[in-house]
Amino acid sequence: MQIADLTVAISTFERPDGLTRCLDAVLGGKVLPAEVIIIDQSENDLTRSLIESRQTGPVSIVYVHQERRGLSASRNAAINRAKRPVLAFTDDDCVPDGGWVAAIERTFAAPFPPDAATGRVLPVGPDEPATYSVSPRDSVARADFTGRLIPWLVGTGGNFAVKREWLDRVGTYDERLGVGSPGKAAEDADLFYRLLRAGACVRYEPDALVYHERQSKSRRIASRWSYGYGIGAFCGIWLRKGDLYATRILGYWLFSLCRELIGVVVRWEWMEAYQRLLSLQGTARGLIYGLGVS
Repeated sequence: MQIADLTVAISTFERPDGLTRCLDAVLGGKVLPAEVIIIDQSENDLTRSLIESRQTGPVSIVYVHQERRGLSASRNAAINRAKRPVLAFTDDDCVPDGGWVAAIERTFAAPFPPDAATGRVLPVGPDEPATYSVSPRDSVARADFTGRLIPWLVGTGGNFAVKREWLDRVGTYDERLGVGSPGKAAEDADLFYRLLRAGACVRYEPDALVYHERQSKSRRIASRWSYGYGIGAFCGIWLRKGDLYATRILGYWLFSLCRELIGVVVRWEWMEAYQRLLSLQGTARGLIYGLGVS
């Protein structure tokens, strides 16, 4: 059995079935990670019991129950516990492909390795009515990203790996951002941005594939406002620091939303239009939060 010298970190909250699916996918891969860290913010012991039943194999599985809520806080707790030079992050609503760990290992062992990596994200299972894919990334073209860029074009946080030395350099996740925090989202965009502006190379590696659970219509509508809020908060925080490139990021986001809004209105797709309006409203509220947060 081949073991890769990396840590897989999985954040979970009240989703024992989803976590089981995610963990079994990692442990059933072609190459196994040396370490898996589960950060559980649930209010019961169901997750702990599931993890204990899987702690007999060749992989070190570390279970941590954390009272403090928030995705950023969860990921930071995993970073603090990790013992390997590369950390790979995914979530309890994701299903890593059987070659995911192997692809990450190859990426960082290449002759000219990146400092961080993202990868493809495809929806789990067949397309069904009234469901939506989440943060899809379907390009099969490998690409390296450096310098200041629109951070969400690089990838997404549910399929992300980074060298520990770069987290020591730029810092961990901003706990003012992300699900469960006052900033609600965009913790991955913020970390990507800090890596890029510090000179890191982030590689999009299509062989590193993760499947993401689809959203229901109600969940989709609820998430549109909060994701817009997170982008606004992220931009506001950087504008407060005097980073004028954040105006370009915000402008790109608003232009994209408005262009999409016009397109769906022309096609009379009123539910899609409503979602864009929610994102715009959330962005405005989040920007106010980001500009005022200390």
